[in-house]
Amino acid sequence: MVWFAVLLAVLGAFCLAFGAQRQGSAVKADTGGLALSSHGMVRLLRSPRWVFGLVLLCAGMALNSVALVLAPLTVVQPIGAIALVITTIVNAKDQGLSINRATVVAISACVTGSALFVVLAVNVTQENHQVSASDELTVVLLLALAVGLFGTLAVVFRQRMSAFIYILGAGILFGFVAVLTRIIGKHLLDPNGLGVLNVPWYSVVAIAAAGGLGSWFVQNAYSGGPPDLVIAGLTVIDPMVGIAIGITILGELRPDVHAVTAIAMGAAGSLAIVGVIALSRHHPEVTKRKKDARKAAGRVS
Repeated sequence: MVWFAVLLAVLGAFCLAFGAQRQGSAVKADTGGLALSSHGMVRLLRSPRWVFGLVLLCAGMALNSVALVLAPLTVVQPIGAIALVITTIVNAKDQGLSINRATVVAISACVTGSALFVVLAVNVTQENHQVSASDELTVVLLLALAVGLFGTLAVVFRQRMSAFIYILGAGILFGFVAVLTRIIGKHLLDPNGLGVLNVPWYSVVAIAAAGGLGSWFVQNAYSGGPPDLVIAGLTVIDPMVGIAIGITILGELRPDVHAVTAIAMGAAGSLAIVGVIALSRHHPEVTKRKKDARKAAGRVS
């Protein structure tokens, strides 16, 4: 069963990689590197390339979800990082770019840091079958704060927000969505037989708001950066946020955690985040855009 889960996770990684590349190229073709408008989003819904990418992304998430049910998180989660490597290679060939050394180092840091973080986290966490109403409300309130913060940034600094900020916001929002999805799933499976009646309305509203804003951030990240940056954010930041919430709020931390392990988790997480930042600054597509912008500014002056 574990090997079948691994196969599903690998297939999911391929779907995520090619889906991100298809959507990224469609968004760039529509926006020309500018911020995505509401009208642009409507046009994307009529783009076969973008819709095909969406189908692949949904399939990848579905395959990964099934894999997580069939095998431990420590086995499945690091496999998702394969999508980052695949996306980088596919996008480089599609754009006619050569992968520079800085990009290789950044991707290595993302993959290594996220894999170590997940492995260490799995060894210090325990399953919490009972999530109290107060804990769930705390998660929802923190998510509301995150939605308000990133929503305000999107409105006030829309023309000046970098692709990294967009993907950082998306990763955080989808991390909360994953936690709430898990909590709601437990409500639906509660043996009291009430099903949907167990689910608080505010959790559903929170998921809808965070999912909508997070999806908008992802599309804007495509317009301002390479698709591998999007995948890096979603395969690095998303699971870290989910695990952090589980540890700090849902009481999933084991009582016998050694200080060295906690420090190692912090170091691994920092390494992965630094990798995402480096990728957002030194990716060949990003450096090419900067050079083109400098040339254009020189011609104007």
